[in-house]
Amino acid sequence: MKPIDFYSYQCGVIDCFNEMIRAGLKKVAFSHPTSSMEERDALLPFSREICRQYGTCFCPIDDPLLTDLFPVSMNKGTYHIIYWKKEEDWREYCRIKSDKEQLIRQNAYTGEARTEIAYRLARLLSYPEDGIAQLIQANQELE
Repeated sequence: MKPIDFYSYQCGVIDCFNEMIRAGLKKVAFSHPTSSMEERDALLPFSREICRQYGTCFCPIDDPLLTDLFPVSMNKGTYHIIYWKKEEDWREYCRIKSDKEQLIRQNAYTGEARTEIAYRLARLLSYPEDGIAQLIQANQELE
């Protein structure tokens, strides 16, 4: 098999996710994490063009929303780009992030509240309910 460089792979993922968002299959998607801001920023011109083609939006993320949906090492200290079409979906992402921060400040980011944050993010990513439960249950690496 011919090797694929990281940049080209990322561009393929970004194109696919934006096509899914345009088609209504996903509300929101993230680029795969990058280990540096420079790697992520190299994808911004491509993101701008793809979003123009698909009628979607994007925003670079320097502090990803960590939840029990994915292993913490997958996203902590990484950089992403978030994609969406409807402003209400962007606002919901911001609300989820804000709600988590508020729960942490109140020492209430535990139990059901913590699980609900993960479910809200997963629903925004358009994951099916049974898939959400499986991902959370399988995650042995919490923040």
